[in-house]
Amino acid sequence: MSTPTRPPLKSITPTPAGPQAAPQAMDTAAVGEPKDAARKGVPTAVGPEPRRGDGRYPMAWLHISAPRGATPTATSTCACGRDRSAVGHTRVLALITNHTAHRDACPLRNPKEGRAAA
Repeated sequence: MSTPTRPPLKSITPTPAGPQAAPQAMDTAAVGEPKDAARKGVPTAVGPEPRRGDGRYPMAWLHISAPRGATPTATSTCACGRDRSAVGHTRVLALITNHTAHRDACPLRNPKEGRAAA
């Protein structure tokens, strides 16, 4: 008894002899798609900011950088023109305290005329 021959597992496709053109897509609209779809989209893609501010904005910034194993640094900046910086643990802690105290003394946050008038 002989075993039947098995078909080859891989088929080798023949290589074309010359260049061939790629099949082109047809210019037909999809079913139910309107012709002027772009015109009926969102009326304004870019408009004004929808969120409204409450009148508050930042006036003073305290930036602290304390990477592990390195010397910490800090900068304190205010819209009134105050600009301070510190390097080292002790000086950074002192600048943090000074920055907090500046909130009460800042002329932009606490105008002197308004307090005297009230």
